[in-house]
Amino acid sequence: MDKIKVIIADDSDFVRDGMGIILGVDEEFSVIGCAKNGKEALKLARQEKPDVFLMDIQMPVMDGIEAIREIVANDLGKVLILTTFDDRELVEKAIKNGADGYLIKNHTPEQLKQMIKSIYHGVNFLDSQVFGKFTEPETKFSADFDSSLFTARELSIIEAVAEGLSNKEIAEKLFLSEGTVKNYISVILEKGHLSHRTQMAIYYLTGRR
Repeated sequence: MDKIKVIIADDSDFVRDGMGIILGVDEEFSVIGCAKNGKEALKLARQEKPDVFLMDIQMPVMDGIEAIREIVANDLGKVLILTTFDDRELVEKAIKNGADGYLIKNHTPEQLKQMIKSIYHGVNFLDSQVFGKFTEPETKFSADFDSSLFTARELSIIEAVAEGLSNKEIAEKLFLSEGTVKNYISVILEKGHLSHRTQMAIYYLTGRR
């Protein structure tokens, strides 16, 4: 099995070394380079062709937000943001620029590795702590979300999914059976050309599929 090739971009020596050790001892991963900023990460990527970037947000010279834009524009790999910042504006910018996942630096090594594998296999991911930023009372769906694709009932289902509710909780909230909720979700995924409920929530909140 081919190893997942990773570039670590973080301005902290401690983080780069720590992540390098965590991934380096696992036969499923190959750390092909480390960078102190986005510019170095892009240079490495053009030389080494990574599968996944572990990317911090705030770095000197070129930050993670700008680096994501360049990575996506040049098809250099997938990006998992790994940061201490959960500011809503930063999250929105990262996702809209093309980040495939957003993770806060408070997870175990095994959780981190699982998230990298998920991103590698095409599953987008938002940290539950980040979801909280989008589910405050004033939250509205993104202007880039096409609500005209869905019925009023489907929109209520999508909103509930974006709030992080399970099928059972949605059923109780909307006075439906779990089976009916499951059917609605299947129809919504098909209408929106979406792969899974996390992608549905990301589309609703940020307008990015």
